[in-house]
Amino acid sequence: MSFDSGPLDRYLSAAFGDDPAMAMDLRTAFTGSARDLSDLMRRSRCDANWEMAAIRLKGLAATFGIIPLIQLAEAAIEGAPGDPSVLRRINQAIDTIA
Repeated sequence: MSFDSGPLDRYLSAAFGDDPAMAMDLRTAFTGSARDLSDLMRRSRCDANWEMAAIRLKGLAATFGIIPLIQLAEAAIEGAPGDPSVLRRINQAIDTIA
């Protein structure tokens, strides 16, 4: 799956215009939150915790229109809880955004 951070870049540009410091702060906050949710998924000890963290990640990604991350969160919700493959792809997507 290729990753296009265009929606996030367009959102940041619309929200902050020519203020790169504010845009970077929001990008950092987004990736920090996404990493926190990914970490919650990794540490989850039950199916419900995995699913809740994936739902929250999906919502965060939807806020900024990041379709590939939404799709990965949906794959986590629909797939087997604790799936290391989907978690690895989620982390790769977050790394691409950062």
